[in-house]
Amino acid sequence: MKVMTLNCGSSSVKYALFDMPDGIRLCHGIVDRVTVGGSLIKHIKLDGQEYIHYQECPTHDMAVRLVIDFLTDRKRGVIKSLSEIGAVGHRVVHGGATFNKPVMIDDEVMEKVKEFSTLAPLHNPPNLAGIRAVRRLLPNIPQVSVFDTAFFTTMPRHVFMYGLPYEWYEKYQIRKYGFHGTSHFYVSRRAYVLMGKKPHEANIITLHIGNGVSITAVKGGKAYDHSMGFTPLEGPIMGTRCGDIDPGIPLHVMRKEKLGYKQMEDILNRKSGLLGISGKYVDRREILDATNAGDERAKLCLEIECYRLRKYIGAYAAAMGGVDAIVFTAGVGENSLVQRQKVCEGLDFLGIKLDNKKNRQAVGGKKEMEISLPGSRIRVFVIPTNEELVIAEDVFALLQNR
Repeated sequence: MKVMTLNCGSSSVKYALFDMPDGIRLCHGIVDRVTVGGSLIKHIKLDGQEYIHYQECPTHDMAVRLVIDFLTDRKRGVIKSLSEIGAVGHRVVHGGATFNKPVMIDDEVMEKVKEFSTLAPLHNPPNLAGIRAVRRLLPNIPQVSVFDTAFFTTMPRHVFMYGLPYEWYEKYQIRKYGFHGTSHFYVSRRAYVLMGKKPHEANIITLHIGNGVSITAVKGGKAYDHSMGFTPLEGPIMGTRCGDIDPGIPLHVMRKEKLGYKQMEDILNRKSGLLGISGKYVDRREILDATNAGDERAKLCLEIECYRLRKYIGAYAAAMGGVDAIVFTAGVGENSLVQRQKVCEGLDFLGIKLDNKKNRQAVGGKKEMEISLPGSRIRVFVIPTNEELVIAEDVFALLQNR
C-alpha cells in the first residue's frame, strides 16, 4: 500500500509517499514559504534526484495541489496515477482531550479539528485545509489524522496542571497538552538506538527548533514534561510566537491600546517572537546574516532564543533527576551550527562537551550524528526528524486493524 503523508504547518507543507509496510520512502519534499511569498517546492525522489520549482502558493490549498501535481508528473513524479495512493495521513497539531490516538477522518473529526483551531490557530486551520484539499482531489481515498498531542498523554498530573481554578480543567479541559509529538517521539527513539540503550534506561531532552520551537523531557522513554502547553504559544521564543511571558502583559496592553481578543491573539501568534523583536526577520538564516552585518536587534534575537533554550535544558535536567542525552532536530536544530553551539555554551557543569568540528559537519539535516566529544557525560546528537514515517506507520496500522 502507498501512503501519502501531509504535514501542513504554519508556513510550509511537508509531504512524502511511502510504500508500506516496508516504510520505503518513494519521494519527499516541502513547499516552503507558503502564505509569506517567494514560495517554492523542493521535491526529492528515492534515487536522490532533486527538483526545485518556484511557484507562489498564497494558500495551503494551492500548496497541496502543487504536491499532488508533482507526484504524478511524467518526469518528476513517482506514480502513474493518483489511484495508486491507498491512504493519506495528516499531521494534526491539536486534538484536545478528545483524541489520544490516530483516527479515521470523517465529518465529525473535521468539526473537532476546526473546534480546536482556537487552541492552535497557526496550525489546525492549515491542517484542516490539507484535509479538505485531499477530499476534493482524492474523494475516495481514506484519510487519517495523527495528533501531535497523543505522545504527551504520559505526562503526570502535577506536570500538566496549571495554577488556575480547578473547575476550568473540569469544564474546559484547560491543561498542558504538548505539540510536535511525532517529531519528539521519533528522535527520542532514534537517540536510544544510537546510545545502545533501552528507553527505560536513559533520560533524554529533545529540542525541536523550527519556526515553532518546543522541548520535551523524555524520562525513561516516556514524555514527562514539554515546553508548549494548552496551546503552542507557551515555551521558548519562536519565529512569530511570543513563548513564555507574564500573562498580565496582554491584559495591560489590551487596556492601553483598546485591543480586542482577536487582535491580541493575532499579535501573540503572528507578530511576536523573533519577528516582533527584530521587526522583520523570522528565518534564522536571515537573523544570522543580519547579526553578522551588525544588526543589534537581530543579535538580540539570537541571544534571547539560545538563552531560553539553554534555560529549559537546565530545568528539565533538574526535573528528571539527570539527563543522558540532548537531541537537536527540525529545520534550525538540524542545520544551524551557531544555534547548537550557543545553546550548549555554559552547560559544561552538566558534563556537556561539544565537538566543534563535528558540529560544523552536522549541517544539512541528512544524517544522524553525535556532536559531543568522547567522554562527554551528556551526549549530544543531531537527528533529522522523520514525522512522515511515524504518520505513515500509524496510518498503515490503523487501516490494517479496521
